[in-house]
Amino acid sequence: MGRHRHPHLPTTESAVGAIRAVAEEFHLEMTVTDDIGADQTSRRSSAGAFAVLDPDGSLPHEAFVELGGSPAITVRLYPEDDAQITVEGVVFDDVPRDAVPAFLRSCHGGLAHVKGRFFPPGWWLVVPLPGDENHRELILRGGLTPWLSAQVR
Repeated sequence: MGRHRHPHLPTTESAVGAIRAVAEEFHLEMTVTDDIGADQTSRRSSAGAFAVLDPDGSLPHEAFVELGGSPAITVRLYPEDDAQITVEGVVFDDVPRDAVPAFLRSCHGGLAHVKGRFFPPGWWLVVPLPGDENHRELILRGGLTPWLSAQVR
């Protein structure tokens, strides 16, 4: 205990545990790569050249989680308490780490859907979260996978 940088924000380990709970709930395979140490995090631009430890002395690290099943989802947890979630090739950046379990439940529970628009033209993947919050991202041309096509409303 006492390693939390911010008491209200989960650590990478607890975030992975929350994803694991969702994977078990939906009977999904899960692969975790979490040996990414402070010396090789992909985004550590704000730290000084020799700042390997966070101010509280803990090693910042990220984790990459792949979930089996359909839709194909990967989650990259960053040390900065946010995540990047990719659903069937559609990338959602800056998802708050504590919103990740609800995001995954929305995708696997049938709430996520695809909306088409004539202007501006395009298909959007909409992932609703509790509290009337929606994450939406444009699906690139030719990016409608069979799973995404089945979610069109």
